[in-house]
Amino acid sequence: METDPTRNEMDRRKFLARSTKAGLCIAAACALGYGFHDPVGPVKSPDGSGSLQLPDYSTNRAEAGFCVVRGNDRTQTVRLALKALGGMETFVKPGDRVLLKVNAAFATPPILSATTHPDLVAETARLCFQAGASSVVVADNPINDPALCFALTGIAGAAESVGARMLPPKDQYFQAATVPGGRLIVDWPVFYEPLKNIDKVIGLAPVKDHHRSGASMTMKNWYGLLGGRRNVFHQDIHNIIKELAMMIKPTLVLLDGTTTMMTNGPTGGSLSDLNPTDTMIASTDQLAADAFGATLLGKTWKDFPFIAKARDAGVGTVDYQRLKPGIISPD
Repeated sequence: METDPTRNEMDRRKFLARSTKAGLCIAAACALGYGFHDPVGPVKSPDGSGSLQLPDYSTNRAEAGFCVVRGNDRTQTVRLALKALGGMETFVKPGDRVLLKVNAAFATPPILSATTHPDLVAETARLCFQAGASSVVVADNPINDPALCFALTGIAGAAESVGARMLPPKDQYFQAATVPGGRLIVDWPVFYEPLKNIDKVIGLAPVKDHHRSGASMTMKNWYGLLGGRRNVFHQDIHNIIKELAMMIKPTLVLLDGTTTMMTNGPTGGSLSDLNPTDTMIASTDQLAADAFGATLLGKTWKDFPFIAKARDAGVGTVDYQRLKPGIISPD
């Protein structure tokens, strides 16, 4: 039987086209998988002990600072909140090196409120420099691809616009750490590079629903410092949040309730998940900030086991009223 060379050539082209398409699909699947995979496994600290403990970054103020500002302009509300606490210069001194720990977990636009808003990043960094900071680093270890997350959330552009430095995660940037009294964070890889030689740590987090913990606020925000296969902690989410709050003693936290994600957290995905709650909280007590943040979700701190656990661990107070919060309206 005689072979048709034209048909053979067509079959060969179809085969190559299908092979190329399959290869691209596999590559895309691998890339997507990487976005949900933490490449860093457990590591040991340089002396082999795995006992790195983070310093206390909190201020020496005699009393905790706590302020609530109502309004929908983040730049204005964070400025007013800090002014009420004595200004950023109360927390950041000339020459200080500052870390802004943002929530950049997902590659989503800021309008969905799943991540720290770029306006809050830019204004906080600007105020740090105005107070005399020698450097401001912005960092997180996102769930999705870091470069994509920092770009789509607008965080990278906001940081760079005011001279802050983005620090995306790399394998060599993790170091084993242990939380004294903890049972989960023991010789566990922590994103330590952005914390090296840092004087002050400020957490910037949105208020949002979370399908496992019930809420994601300032204490849950430190989850982005964990490396390794941190998804194992999902089974004990309330205790891992407690230990994260024990591990990081921040200088200040800014809890952004300008728009609160009421449902389908932590990723959301629809404007119908959001509620305009027009609130900015600034506090030196991360537990008090989260206790107040619970009210923006229509609940109280008692609805969230991680808050009670952190209270019992001595992280702070849930009685934010005792801190005499000033409630300010720009109007």
